[in-house]
Amino acid sequence: MTLLPAICLAALLVASPAGAQEISAANLTETVRTLASDQFQGRAPGTVGEERTIGYLIGRLQALGLEPAGTNGGWTQPVPLLHTALGEPSKLAFARGGATTPLVQGTDIYVSTLQPADVAAVANAPLVFVGYGVTAPERGWDDFKGADLKGKVAVFLINDPDFVAAKGEDSVGKFGGRTMTYYGRWTYKFEEAARRGAIAALIVHDSDGVGYGWNVVKSGGGENYGLVVPPEQRTSLALQGWISGETATKLFVDAGQDLAKLRIAARRKNFRPVDLGTRFDAEVPVKHEVVQSQNVLAKIPGTRRPNEVVMYGAHWDAYGEGKPDEQGRIYRAGANDDALGVAGLFEIARNFKAAPPPDRTILFAFWTAEERGLLGSEAYAQSPLYPPETTVANLGLDILQTAGRAKDVILVGKGQGTLEDDLARLAAKQGRTVSVESLPERGLFYRADHFSMAKRGVPVLLMMGIAGASDLVSGGKDAGQKWVDDYTGKCYHQACDAWDAGWNLDGAIEDISVFYRIGDELARSGKWPGWKAGSEFKAVRDASAAMRN
Repeated sequence: MTLLPAICLAALLVASPAGAQEISAANLTETVRTLASDQFQGRAPGTVGEERTIGYLIGRLQALGLEPAGTNGGWTQPVPLLHTALGEPSKLAFARGGATTPLVQGTDIYVSTLQPADVAAVANAPLVFVGYGVTAPERGWDDFKGADLKGKVAVFLINDPDFVAAKGEDSVGKFGGRTMTYYGRWTYKFEEAARRGAIAALIVHDSDGVGYGWNVVKSGGGENYGLVVPPEQRTSLALQGWISGETATKLFVDAGQDLAKLRIAARRKNFRPVDLGTRFDAEVPVKHEVVQSQNVLAKIPGTRRPNEVVMYGAHWDAYGEGKPDEQGRIYRAGANDDALGVAGLFEIARNFKAAPPPDRTILFAFWTAEERGLLGSEAYAQSPLYPPETTVANLGLDILQTAGRAKDVILVGKGQGTLEDDLARLAAKQGRTVSVESLPERGLFYRADHFSMAKRGVPVLLMMGIAGASDLVSGGKDAGQKWVDDYTGKCYHQACDAWDAGWNLDGAIEDISVFYRIGDELARSGKWPGWKAGSEFKAVRDASAAMRN
């Protein structure tokens, strides 16, 4: 793919040979400034921004001396995506007893679709409140009680039944408590509604339960992406999305119900779905197309155990073009999320190339469509180019804190795998401790690309700066929390996630360095990290143990 001259020059300058085993702040900065520039148009899949991004990534990897690791010996793995975009609704309303309540997209409700139809239509469909919408036989929990949802609209609460459970309630200890399980994720809710034949699914927005505000919910602008699937595998949901907290409260009041009391009822084993006596009508034009997107894959071949793979990952995509912000910026360029992660992978690759060749193959994966539902990594996991059974680990970088050095490193997913022990040991060599993510209810373990590999049994570790308040050398945890609050409250998925000359990358450098050291140990040994007892992924990995003997 042809590169723009300015991009070629930047690649050569940043990727010049270096023997020092260190992470360069200047290199990180130059990469982020380039990828987050207007030239890349916010790096949305299937756009000119993607074409420029893929060309830039390949150029950088070639300059670093890596080898292609994609399909048919190339640099990429094709990822066909269904791209949909909703137009202005001609009908969007709740109806009850002859009275109609119009709904405003983006204000009262936020919906999108993953059906390739010209119109997303829901006609007079009954709304049914299904509590948390969890069916988990292994935990003795079923919110549905055999209710028929075909052609109906499922209304869910976000998170798990024990998220805010009080002592003595049935759900206490059944799930993860304040730590979200996959049952608490919005993706699970939509999947479960589709499995039961619902025509639409709506989740009641709750900032505490989901971990972000309404501004993040509506940031997709009515667009959606999904993997291209055969017609028989398409979702039954004509529309899927969220209801604002205020709109939900009014919906339940109008239906003669008390949402607060139903929240409590949903934490009991005997909860049964509640017909809200309300209908949902929607008629929304849809633009849909299949766009050809790509993962970018590169490797450093192993010399002694080349078929065993240590994988690093970061996503190259961001949110593309949106409405102008207060500064007139239209590109949601994801400077931190995740251009900084991409920059970290380049630096890790540079360090590996400056060191003796590894025993095991090191794979660098730059995923597409993470922001659209972990689609690039899921496409790879469904059609892996390197078997997950002999993939040693997946180490993911996705959002790094930019507020300076920290006395600790934040662990996401405590108790899942043995890689957390390696993280603690190697962080200690940096003079740092490990702090557990402070908001496990946000389910960050299930919200990044490593999750696609975890589902296939590959041991994983995620570095994500927004998982908790870092204990910053300057300012302590209060300053760390301020950074998290400022980023998630103002810039997460917004145009202001832009490169900033005020960034202090010292902490990010230490986080990238510790991930390099973890991968370096794995790449030069026969060690196989694993899952800890109680992890939902342990059985999958154990089933393939013979392939790693």
